[in-house]
Amino acid sequence: MHPILPPNACRFLWIEIRKETAGYENNQRCCPVRHSLAGFILLFLLAFSTLHAGARQPFLSHLRATKDSPIYTTYAASMDRSQFILDEGYHFVFYLSDRGIEFENSRSGTLGVGFRIDSSEVLKLSDIAGPPVITVSYSDVVRFHYYPTKDLRVDETFLVYSSRIAVEDITVRNVGSKDLSIEVMPFITAASAENFHKIEHRGKHNWVSFSHREPADGWTIEHNIPYVESVTDVLMQTGSPDVFAEFDGGLSKDSVVSDDSAKTIAFNTSVHLAPGNLFHFRIARGVEPSGKNTKDLLTQIREVLQTNLDRFIGVDERIYSSVPRIRFKDADDEMLYWSGFSLLRQVMMPPEGKCHYNYYVFSREPQWGWGHGGEVFHESLSMLAYVFMDPKSAMGSQLVYVERQHRDGFINYRTGPYLDETIPYDSQLTTSAPWFSWENLGIYSVTRDRRFLSEAYKAGSRFYHYWPTNRDSLRDGLCEWGGHAVLESVRDDQVAVWDKVGWPSNFEGPDLNSMLVEEARSLSKMAAILGRPREAERWNREAAARAELVNHLMWDSTTSFYYNVDSKNKMFTFNNRDDLKREEIIGFLPLWAGIPDSMRAAKLISVLTDTSKFWRRYGVPSLASDDPYYNPKGYWNGPVWVEWNFLIEQGLIRYGYKKLAGDLVEKVSNGMIAQLEKDHRMWEFYDPDQAWAGYHTAYIWAGLISRMLMDRYK
Repeated sequence: MHPILPPNACRFLWIEIRKETAGYENNQRCCPVRHSLAGFILLFLLAFSTLHAGARQPFLSHLRATKDSPIYTTYAASMDRSQFILDEGYHFVFYLSDRGIEFENSRSGTLGVGFRIDSSEVLKLSDIAGPPVITVSYSDVVRFHYYPTKDLRVDETFLVYSSRIAVEDITVRNVGSKDLSIEVMPFITAASAENFHKIEHRGKHNWVSFSHREPADGWTIEHNIPYVESVTDVLMQTGSPDVFAEFDGGLSKDSVVSDDSAKTIAFNTSVHLAPGNLFHFRIARGVEPSGKNTKDLLTQIREVLQTNLDRFIGVDERIYSSVPRIRFKDADDEMLYWSGFSLLRQVMMPPEGKCHYNYYVFSREPQWGWGHGGEVFHESLSMLAYVFMDPKSAMGSQLVYVERQHRDGFINYRTGPYLDETIPYDSQLTTSAPWFSWENLGIYSVTRDRRFLSEAYKAGSRFYHYWPTNRDSLRDGLCEWGGHAVLESVRDDQVAVWDKVGWPSNFEGPDLNSMLVEEARSLSKMAAILGRPREAERWNREAAARAELVNHLMWDSTTSFYYNVDSKNKMFTFNNRDDLKREEIIGFLPLWAGIPDSMRAAKLISVLTDTSKFWRRYGVPSLASDDPYYNPKGYWNGPVWVEWNFLIEQGLIRYGYKKLAGDLVEKVSNGMIAQLEKDHRMWEFYDPDQAWAGYHTAYIWAGLISRMLMDRYK
């Protein structure tokens, strides 16, 4: 805990107060100067302490968030209690009238609590008298209260303690003036079409064991990622429940079964509460690979059921205290800002397998193969926000790439604890878009860790040289995408030029070459910091030469835009006249890389701010909206991608268009807020014109909005 006042100020204040008090106690006449001085000091310091205390109040510990608030409500274990294999996170469903107040895991089932009050079932949000209000929410824990009836208050704390154990603390209190007789029914329901099997109830031990399956998807199997398909579960409640029941559906009495398979498993405890009395209990759900002795899991669950959950909130408060505090004009922006950091914190994983440093996954709940394999450079853009929360972990995630870099400088397309994804194609390995050194320089600008910078510089230099060596087939100073070029280019589906014109390796584009310009400039800055002026000068020459080629060959003065060119003839024509002139979001990357002069930049920004093309309600789409291939719910042919809007925002700031940069952040944040108010999830991308998002949720790079808001408000 930090003192509200500095120790010396507290001591001085105490001395002055003692002087004044002594005067009154001895019936002495106090010196009016000293009295007024002490009074002034007292009032000033008390005011300061109040403001200081208010400034230190953790935002996420003092919420009054409802279903209409733009708060992110997916939870997963803190990094130090997480593991890759059999990792269960939960989404808090508290906003759908036809659902209960539940914690849902897409593969392993849903936890919740139902009530029977005077023989009436209270199972759905539509049944309750007072809807949930969230008062605390961090990446791994949520605290809230609600009223099943006007006279019954329920306070809950839900903690994802580890990848394999979640615990729910529940207090039911009679706040009315009459006695209440209720039945409390904590339950778990199997996911989708699955049932629970091998159900074994230990009544005297207040727990039940059962099993479920988590079949791997095709991507996981194809990439030989370890997984657990057959899972043993334990559901335990403190105290002694009266009844254990199995259901083939919900908690309806009509669906009770008694066999080895059930859709829902529940305990039931009858409670009589006089006015002011309460009933307190906890439930915990644990999982482990089938075939293991459950003794260790039972021991862990019992320990968790006895632990102080406030301690975990305190740890979160300390971690989140590193995040820059901003005076927001808009309360929704503030909630989005902190929600973004919760998402970023949530996807971080500890060293495991081949990773000797911490790493991240794209998402943890729902968990899917592509999103749970490991790191890619374009997802690592998110570290430019996360570094403000946990500098060490941000550096660690980049060093994961360094420790497995190939001798020729190549870095995997994806790098994870159990994966080195290189995707051999057409006699080349597939790497990923070169944002590596720009990310590392951005991380260093916060951490000021020279050891990290030195390692990053060496790795970044080798990685940069890999590109002209292996991706400049004509040796003309410009590079093209190689390997499986569609994947290497980031924009891996529904791309206008890739789909309508030709394979990416046929073209030299403003995307890759802008990235390489910024990589060279970043390496120049690194070299200068490390005391290598000649190398810094060489990198700057490299950047300038490539930038000149981009301006000369890829800029079209007629439309004021940058396009791909045919790598052989350097024209905007490949099959048909000007068929490469598709206004895709990559045309703005030269702005981010500082390539255009001020006149070109102004013309390019006029295209950006054209409302019939890119300047849409909720941000900049990946393809101009007047292009016939445009689809706002497509993939790389229309939706707003947060990380690419971040790059455009950085370009606007670079050229002094700060007001426009702020307007862009406002657009993107408004779209994300509108979606959060609907489903309390953060998504892979967003519709430019309406509150819609797809296709993968709890997705890491949505957290970049926190950095964008930081830029806007600072």
